[in-house]
Amino acid sequence: MPTVKEIYDYIDSFAPFSEQMSFDNSGLIVGDWNKDVFKVGVSLDITKETVKKAKEMNIDLIVSHHPVIFKAKKSFLKGDVAFELATSGISAICAHTCLDCAADGGVNEVLAKLLGLSKIEPLPTAECTSPMVRVGFVGFIGKTNAVALAQLVSDRLACSEDYSVRYCDGGRDIETVAVCGGSGSSFMNEIIDAGIDALVTGDAGYHDFLDAENMNFTLISAGHFETENPVVPVLAKKLQQRFDDVFVTVISQTPTIKYL
Repeated sequence: MPTVKEIYDYIDSFAPFSEQMSFDNSGLIVGDWNKDVFKVGVSLDITKETVKKAKEMNIDLIVSHHPVIFKAKKSFLKGDVAFELATSGISAICAHTCLDCAADGGVNEVLAKLLGLSKIEPLPTAECTSPMVRVGFVGFIGKTNAVALAQLVSDRLACSEDYSVRYCDGGRDIETVAVCGGSGSSFMNEIIDAGIDALVTGDAGYHDFLDAENMNFTLISAGHFETENPVVPVLAKKLQQRFDDVFVTVISQTPTIKYL
């Protein structure tokens, strides 16, 4: 059976941990490098419910996108998710911004393909050593508009709640689209400067929409969970194909944010 280190090394081969952004905390966060792994659970987040399900399935290792420890902590007490992982003997590898940037099965590559974009390419930005944003053409219909693109995003990401997708209309035809799952609005000015017509991201604030509208740019905010969760089954499939003697499963999750 592979060890935690062997699975880490495989993930590192297509989403190098060394290329994570400076604020990030990707890598082996909890666990034992040398532990044999028989069962792997893949999830977007590691929550109390995730750990509960992992225990029920006798999972040895959780591979998640979001780090189980992100900000500095001064204590680890009973009830803390990382504490529960450690006391249960469950390791945690977290691939955050390094997986966002990955060309082969990364968050934004998966998102761009899911939206049906063609001629997908990375867009270099000042903030990232490795390009995180992906840009492609609305290849299936040539050009579209803000309303149709927002509806497409809602349909493809299975945004079932009435207000999951928010957008502002840039007031012009859309041929090129940038995608950045999670919190990608900070890249908006660079995307506009590159001549791109629209951005699909997870989180965007009120003033981001005002700025976009003032610059005749279409901005679509489809939810942090919704724009990043599609990578989970892709990552699970990659792990299963590489380690065919290991049981790999998706630990299912639902969005934390609810709407009235």
